[in-house]
Amino acid sequence: MRTYSAKASDISRKWHILDAAGRPIGRLAVDAAKILRGKHKPIFTPNVDTGDHVIIINAEKAVMTGGKEKELIYWHSMYPGGIKSVSRGKEFALTPEKTIMRVVKGMLPHNKLGAKMLKKLRVYSGAEHPHKAQMPQELAL
Repeated sequence: MRTYSAKASDISRKWHILDAAGRPIGRLAVDAAKILRGKHKPIFTPNVDTGDHVIIINAEKAVMTGGKEKELIYWHSMYPGGIKSVSRGKEFALTPEKTIMRVVKGMLPHNKLGAKMLKKLRVYSGAEHPHKAQMPQELAL
């Protein structure tokens, strides 16, 4: 028996909506990463982008559990003495879309394929989104 490998002609992309209201950010990100990677499809191939598009709405209503609000995120400006940090809670309060994108990005492959998958993710802080024409399906997880 041969191992199946997906081809570009086999892939059909759908649009899905995830509602973040009241859900922990990590669990929301797991569901989004699974759909972006294509692991929910029987034609999943690790080295091919077989995933679907994901729209996350109500990002501002997601919750952080445990002590994650106090955890620090570090980055460097590439200048001497340029180490910077911000707490996850403060980043989430200012830009919830950026926080959710960061968490989902960490759950995708760290290469060009992961960057391609991340482009199929759209995050909105409110309940409205401009993708009605794509007829996205609501995911009940």
